[in-house]
Amino acid sequence: AGERLPDGRQRVVRHGAGPERDIQTGIGAIPVQRQKVRDRAEGVPDDRKIRFTSRILPRWARRSRSLDALLPVLYLRGVSTGDFQEALCALLGADAPNLSPGAISRLTAGWQEDYDRWQRRDLSARRYVYIWADGVYLQARMEPVAECMLVVIGATPEGRKELVGFQVGVRESAQSWRELLVDLKARGLAVAPELAVGDGAL
Repeated sequence: AGERLPDGRQRVVRHGAGPERDIQTGIGAIPVQRQKVRDRAEGVPDDRKIRFTSRILPRWARRSRSLDALLPVLYLRGVSTGDFQEALCALLGADAPNLSPGAISRLTAGWQEDYDRWQRRDLSARRYVYIWADGVYLQARMEPVAECMLVVIGATPEGRKELVGFQVGVRESAQSWRELLVDLKARGLAVAPELAVGDGAL
């Protein structure tokens, strides 16, 4: 608002609103409009124009962040993609849009991409003074045999705990642990911790 043109007029002004859309929330659908602005400066390249991006309402958002956080929880609890619509209608009402099996499948594909990107991240700049390693058995989606998740947690010099890496397998084995640790080293984790803690299965 403080930016001015050479003639003293305000450089950035409100310029209407985008089309109304419904944002699905835990209390039902809420109709919203995203405000738009116009940069009136002339002779300024497009990449130097002042633009407005709402942090509260991202451009393509159709669901609240709390609802997006609920979906993976339901998935891990064993709700199949085909049953999501029925489960969410019970929670959000019969008019819950954008939550069809196809939409849920797209979401799960997005989660997989996030996970793959996280699993490939560079660790060369990371240093952990303590490392904890353990196997956690879980039946997240009601499989007849519990899967074993090998988990490595590290503490930074500042005292913050971070999930360093994990790998899902059928059981704890020396070979599975070796594969996980070799992968962490291959991605740049070079500084040894002051202390590493694991149980007898490690």
